[in-house]
Amino acid sequence: MLLAAPTLHAQTKPEGEMRWALYVTLSPVWFDPGEVAGQLTPFWVLYALHDALVKPMPGNLLAPSLAESWTVSPDQRVYEFRLREGLKFHNGDPFTADDVKFSFHRAKGSKVLHDKVKDVVVASPSRVRFVLHEPWPDFMTYYGSIVSGAGWVVPKKYVERVGDDGFKRAPVGLGPYKFVSHTPGVELVMEANEGYWRKVPSVKRLVFKSVPESTTRLAMLKRGEVDIAYLLDVPQAQEVKRDPNLRLAFSGGIAIWYLDFLEQWDPKSPWNDRRVRLAANYAIDRQALSEAETLGASKPAGNHVPRSFEFALPIEPYSYDPAKARQLLAEAGYPNGFDAGELHQLPPYFSLGEAIVSYFQAVGIRLKMRPMERGAYFALITSKKAKGVCVCTSSLYGNAASRMSEVIPSDGAYAYGGYPDIDALFKQQAVETDHKKREAQLHQIQRLVYERVRYGPIFEYMWPSGIGPRVAEPALMLINPYPWSAPLEEVRLKRP
Repeated sequence: MLLAAPTLHAQTKPEGEMRWALYVTLSPVWFDPGEVAGQLTPFWVLYALHDALVKPMPGNLLAPSLAESWTVSPDQRVYEFRLREGLKFHNGDPFTADDVKFSFHRAKGSKVLHDKVKDVVVASPSRVRFVLHEPWPDFMTYYGSIVSGAGWVVPKKYVERVGDDGFKRAPVGLGPYKFVSHTPGVELVMEANEGYWRKVPSVKRLVFKSVPESTTRLAMLKRGEVDIAYLLDVPQAQEVKRDPNLRLAFSGGIAIWYLDFLEQWDPKSPWNDRRVRLAANYAIDRQALSEAETLGASKPAGNHVPRSFEFALPIEPYSYDPAKARQLLAEAGYPNGFDAGELHQLPPYFSLGEAIVSYFQAVGIRLKMRPMERGAYFALITSKKAKGVCVCTSSLYGNAASRMSEVIPSDGAYAYGGYPDIDALFKQQAVETDHKKREAQLHQIQRLVYERVRYGPIFEYMWPSGIGPRVAEPALMLINPYPWSAPLEEVRLKRP
């Protein structure tokens, strides 16, 4: 046994460098959990640099992490977390309940959470209590999953010393990797935190490179400049399939693409007519879009809540029936179709938008695609001033209620309108502690949304990435659903 010990130590020492080609430019905003606001992409970085009290992990989407355990009071108003003791931030500061309270209060993208929490009480350095105004069955969904960044912890003393901007320039966390450097538009470099509480990472150095072009990502993978190339377009994915040195992997399962008819709330708009929205749904071939965009990996969807989510109502996708679409348009008074303005497509998925424009054109709905950068797209959609049709996506984590919260209630971040009866139902389910009653209410909302043709779900997004020959474990879909490599302490290179 004594002889084996040095060998074991040698194997657990982090070694080597693993490199990713990302499809968008990394934003320093993503280095700070307090800035998370409804998007999943920051968790690329958060799963490396930071840690949370509770978070999705392999086999458990509410895994105790910085919190060893938690209890809920009989009246369901108080959640008490017992924290792991003896942990230190990357800069040596001790981790305590003060950091938990501080991190919660500075988290920006968690309005619902902040509205529901009455107080955060530091009971001791290793115990923290969240006191709610009233019972709220989704507290752990919002705080303990990745709906928000409020449960991800930053060091209070360090942030107060360097300020928010200083923190983004040199983030300090509790995660498996420490920040080394960030070259804007080029790369982020991180090194293993050998004192990470869960396990010592296998790989010494991680490099995330920003490479917007799919062809360039593949070229870098082939040359061995990167080990994982995320999100390849179909021609590049097919090339990976043909190359014996490379592997193709599919991941995702969270985001659902859907059409949002932004002017449906305007009585003067053609989109105000349910038949026109129904025609648009029959006009597109979801399976063909999946083949063209993701080699058929994305499942056509009838709902924008993934089937794997709690309280999801399984709804069959609309069939492809252009004749029925033309008939519905004629019945609605548009036998020759109509000019529908602009199609807003989330970058960089422009080929999806172009295909949808063609499908619509074939039945008489005339749209022009308006390409724009990611930041401009989100600014326009959230301004609620966009007109025409949006090819939107939602990747909000959690359950059916959290997924619908941005789009279905009238006050949702991406809702351009709503229905009073659905708004009332949504408020009811949010405080319903009886699981069966709540499920019935959430199923009813999803049924009404479908019957009224509120939007047009397209597919449950699964996408191809290329894996290079040096990789033993890319850690894709270890957390299911979650689309990128995680947890990052699990990635492994092949040993020479």
